[in-house]
Amino acid sequence: MPRGDKSSYTDKQKRQAEHIEQGYEDRGLSQEEAERRAWATVNKQDGGGKKSGSGRKPHDR
Repeated sequence: MPRGDKSSYTDKQKRQAEHIEQGYEDRGLSQEEAERRAWATVNKQDGGGKKSGSGRKPHDR
């Protein structure tokens, strides 16, 4: 998967990133930096992109 490809993220993760990005932009960050930080936040929360569905093994922390 090439860098920047968001196809493995769920719709919920994409919505979260958009919302987080808007908050950063409202605080004065550039669009590029806000997007970078938003996706970093989503990755930190969820461990990266993943498809939803039953039968997934839980992630041990």
